[in-house]
Amino acid sequence: MTSSNSATAPRLRDLTPSQWRSGLAAWLGWMFDGLDMHLYTLVATPFVAELLRTGAKDPSVGSHGAVVQAAFLTGWALGGAFFGRLGDLLGRSRALSLTILTYAVFTGLSFFATEWWHLMIFRFLAALGIGGEWAVGASLISETWPKSWRPWLAAILQTGVNCGVLLACLAGFLLASQPPRWIFLVGICPALLVLWIRRAVPEPEGWHAAKQASSGPALGLPDLFRPPVVRITIPVLILCALSLTAHWTFMFWQQANVRQLPEVSRLDATGQNHYTTAALFLVMAGSIAGNFVAGWLAKCVGYRRAILLFLSGYFVTMVATYVQPLEWRELRFLLVLIGAWQGVFALFTMCLPPLFPVLLRTTGAGFCYNFGRILSAAGVVVFGLLAPVGEGYTRQALFYAGFLFLPAAIASLWLPEAEAER
Repeated sequence: MTSSNSATAPRLRDLTPSQWRSGLAAWLGWMFDGLDMHLYTLVATPFVAELLRTGAKDPSVGSHGAVVQAAFLTGWALGGAFFGRLGDLLGRSRALSLTILTYAVFTGLSFFATEWWHLMIFRFLAALGIGGEWAVGASLISETWPKSWRPWLAAILQTGVNCGVLLACLAGFLLASQPPRWIFLVGICPALLVLWIRRAVPEPEGWHAAKQASSGPALGLPDLFRPPVVRITIPVLILCALSLTAHWTFMFWQQANVRQLPEVSRLDATGQNHYTTAALFLVMAGSIAGNFVAGWLAKCVGYRRAILLFLSGYFVTMVATYVQPLEWRELRFLLVLIGAWQGVFALFTMCLPPLFPVLLRTTGAGFCYNFGRILSAAGVVVFGLLAPVGEGYTRQALFYAGFLFLPAAIASLWLPEAEAER
C-alpha cells in the first residue's frame, strides 16, 4: 500500500517508489489507451470501403464508418461505468489490468474483420476497456499522489494519451502502403503491460481504508442520484455530455474533412493517409502544449475557471475554422490551436474523480464522463448526417458541432469549486 507519509511531498524526490509505480502504470495505460483508440480513425475510410467492397468515395462508407465509431463510443461509455464499478469493488490496480487487457485483445482482433459489422463489434468490445481505463487510472493517481501535484499530473496523464495518438500516427505513417487492417495488430502491444502492473502496483491505501471502514451494502450507481452526491453528479454529467459530443465529432470527422480538401482528394490512398496522419499529429502536438497550459492556469485561477476558459476557446476556434472552406496551408495552423484547447480534458482527469466519495469515485467519474460518450456516439452520426458527407461537406458537420462547446462552458459554472492547491 502507498504510505500516507508523503501525502504532502513538496519535491519529486520525496515521493515513494510505490507512488512512482502507480504514476507510471496510469501513464502507460493512458498512452496505450490513446494508441488503440485512434488506430481506427486513421484508416476508417479505406478499411470500411474495403469491408463494404466499394470505393472510398461511396456515401455508404461515411455512414457505415460513423456507425462503427458510434459503437466504439457507446462501448467506451459502458466500459467506463462497468470497469468504474469494478474499480470500487475490486481495487484500482486489478481493474486497471483488466481494462488494458480488454482493449489490447479486441483491437488486435479487428485485423480479422471481414465484414463491416465484424469491425463494429470488435471496436465496441475494445472500447469497453478503453473507457474503463480513464476512471480507474485517474482515481489511482488521485489517491496515491499529493494533492498539490494534481494540476501537473493532469497534464502529464493527458500527455500520455497524446503520446499514444502520436504512436498511432507513427504506425499509420510506417504502414501507409500496407492494407489498412494491418495497423490493428499494433494494438496488441499493451497486453504486455498487464503482467508488470499486477506484480508491481499496489492498491491505494485510501481504498483499503475506505473498504475496511465501510459497513452495510456497497454503494452503487443509484447513490450518485441521491443527496448529497446528486449535486455533484448533475453538473458533471451535463459538462461531459456536451463537451465530449463536440470533441469526438471533431476527432472523427476532421480526418474525413482533410481527405476532402481539393489538394488532398486528388492524391492516391497513400498520399491521403500521409495528410490525415499529419493532421492528427498537429492536433496532438497542440494538445500536449495545451495540457500544461491548462495545468498552469488551474494553479492560477482554479479548475472551474480554467475549464470555462478552455471550453470557450474551443468553441470560438472551431466555429472560426469551419465557417468557410480553407486550404491545407491555412487549416494546419488552426488544427494546432484546436489541439491546444483540448487541454481541458486534462483538467477533467484530476478535477472530477475527487469530487465523489472514495467508494463511489471510479463509479461516479466513470459514469459521468462516459455518459457523455454515449451522447457523443450519437453526435458523430447526427452531425455527419447534417451535411452531405459523401460530397465533401464534412466542414458543415464540424461547424455545427463547435457550437456545443458554448453551453458546455456555461455548464462548467455549476461545478463544485475544487481549487487546485498552490
